[in-house]
Order: sequence, then C-alpha cells, then structure tokens
Amino acid sequence: MDINEVHRIAKLSRLELSASEAVAVLPQLEAVFALVEQMQAVNTEQIEPLSHPILFIEDLAEPLRVDACTESNAREQNMANAPAQAEGYFLVPRVIE
Repeated sequence: MDINEVHRIAKLSRLELSASEAVAVLPQLEAVFALVEQMQAVNTEQIEPLSHPILFIEDLAEPLRVDACTESNAREQNMANAPAQAEGYFLVPRVIE
C-alpha cells in the first residue's frame, strides 16, 4: 500500500486528508488490512456459526439486559410534535406516485 492508495481510499470514504495525515494513516491502514488477511486465513469450514457469540464468552454471566419496557406509550406527546396527522398517524408527503 502506498500514499496514492490512502488518498484513493480517503476519496472513496469522502474524507479529505492532508499529506501529513495520509502519511500518519498509512501504517494504521496497513495494520488493519494485515489483521483482515490474518482473519481470512483462518479455516472456519468445520466451525458452526453462532447466533449469539457473546453468550459463549465465559467471563460474562449475563451479557444481555432484560427486555423491559422503560417508557410508557407517549403517542399524544409524539403527535403534538407532528406537522401533520390524521387518526393518530403521522401524515407525510407522497413519495411514490
């Protein structure tokens, strides 16, 4: 990877980098790409995908919070802020004709 590629990636990302910033970012990008290559080299064909990998981390007893309602339905408050409404629903301009 060289500075021209850093500028190309920055342009694709819609970032504007100065010459000194590009020089500073180059080793960081190289490290990221090296890590990606290392991860891609791992053979995972015999590994079954996990639906919730965080649950298999032994140090975490309860990684996910309980799904509980923390706020009541505030439909009236929400509708008060709507520029247009009808029968309890937001009215929006037609997008598809």
